[in-house]
Amino acid sequence: MRKVLGVIHFLLYAIYVSIFVIPKAKKLQKEDRIQEKRQLTDRISKRWSEVLIGATGSTVEVKGLENIPEEGPVLFVSNHQGYFDIPVLLLYLPKSLGFLAKIELKTWPVISKWLECIEGVFIDRNDMRQSLTAIKQATETLKSGQSMVIFPEGTRSKSSELSPFKPGSLRPAQKANVPIVPITIQNTYKILEANNDKNLTATKVILTVSPPIDFNDVSKDTSNDLIVQVHEIIKDNLQSS
Repeated sequence: MRKVLGVIHFLLYAIYVSIFVIPKAKKLQKEDRIQEKRQLTDRISKRWSEVLIGATGSTVEVKGLENIPEEGPVLFVSNHQGYFDIPVLLLYLPKSLGFLAKIELKTWPVISKWLECIEGVFIDRNDMRQSLTAIKQATETLKSGQSMVIFPEGTRSKSSELSPFKPGSLRPAQKANVPIVPITIQNTYKILEANNDKNLTATKVILTVSPPIDFNDVSKDTSNDLIVQVHEIIKDNLQSS
């Protein structure tokens, strides 16, 4: 019953966001009141995510929040186990967030509009030209002060396994000169994907924030290996629990 009521609450909230919040966010954007807009969308994102996670009955343990730089934008680089990664990150990371999201999400009503409101960028990894444009757009978003999340695996693993990272995944951080913060998410796939996307299951999710990596501290000789380094950090976190 709790899950049914939670889903109904989520859908009603989605209607409210569509009718009232998205137009207000667009108005603030048009008036160049960017920080007000980001505060609004961050507040709504956290509330929306809280409702969605609550509907599953899941709990979230968060480790390492002290590793997130207090000032300035960062690029959060996270593994991607399931659909619930996004609400978990929106709710528990203490920064206003945009996402580098796969192009397929652009066809999802409300969700696609909301991703646009939080300055999300859609990327089609099968289209090289569009991918380069998306990376450039993500870079400009970081430069403007909005933190971003990227899932360098490119798609959900639907398991505890970690797939290889796509080349160029860290380029926005390098070009915008912002820190990279590795994020490890565990067990979100058990909420939905482990059930063939049919039933919601209450799960204990673990979110681990690793220390930031600054490009200025990385030598040119090792910068090409940085994506391997981030991959290993996340892999080690997955294996240690």
